[in-house]
Amino acid sequence: MKKIMLILVLPLLSQAQEFDIQGHRGCRGLLPENSIQAMKKAIDLGVTTLEMDVVISKDKEVLLSHEPFLSCEICLDKMNQTIEESKEQSFNLFQMNYDEIKKYDCGSKIHPRFLEQEKIKTHKPLLNEVIDFVEDYIQKKYPERKIFYNIETKSDPKGDDIFHPLPNEFVDLLIGVLKDKNITDKTYIQSFDVRTLQYLHQKYAEIKTVLLVENKFSINKNLKKLGFKPTVYSPEFILLDKQKVDFLHAKI
Repeated sequence: MKKIMLILVLPLLSQAQEFDIQGHRGCRGLLPENSIQAMKKAIDLGVTTLEMDVVISKDKEVLLSHEPFLSCEICLDKMNQTIEESKEQSFNLFQMNYDEIKKYDCGSKIHPRFLEQEKIKTHKPLLNEVIDFVEDYIQKKYPERKIFYNIETKSDPKGDDIFHPLPNEFVDLLIGVLKDKNITDKTYIQSFDVRTLQYLHQKYAEIKTVLLVENKFSINKNLKKLGFKPTVYSPEFILLDKQKVDFLHAKI
């Protein structure tokens, strides 16, 4: 079961008394990341939240991908050949329409860090397709369960208008899908990019926000930069100790 599920405590939730078991990129250790197949497997394994990453295509579709380009680690080119690492960023998803993106296989290549991962020929799915599958699958097979979504916006100031739209447009496109599928009440939006969360807080205050942290700045400094209290403060685990956890529980 190692490398299959990410288990998090959400310390800033006012009613958080239990562990939230999250399927990282679906079920990355067993099936291709951010794929519908990985989400299905994660549900079957008993996760409570599906964690995933989204990017934007040239024709403004919201799709699942950890990088805003075709990663040489998991994707093949149209000839089913390995993509050279030096050229992977030229396969810029923000410069491709989705009909072109889905022609690339991002599941058949052996993953060097997840050797137990099952190989399945699959493409990067649209977010709305993933939601439709998950909601239908839950209703039919696990009607007693409620699945949450934890969606990361893959944006960075250096990538504005190159690998993704500006934060406002990115967020508007994402929220449009969530509202259309009526899942805003069970969705968390996470990001390292505070601009994304700030815009969410300003325009869509009802959406739950997660500040991702991997820097070594103090909790107070990170929260001050954000400018508001997020639903969840989510640092890399090595940055936490009991004192900091207690501080967060008391502060938020």
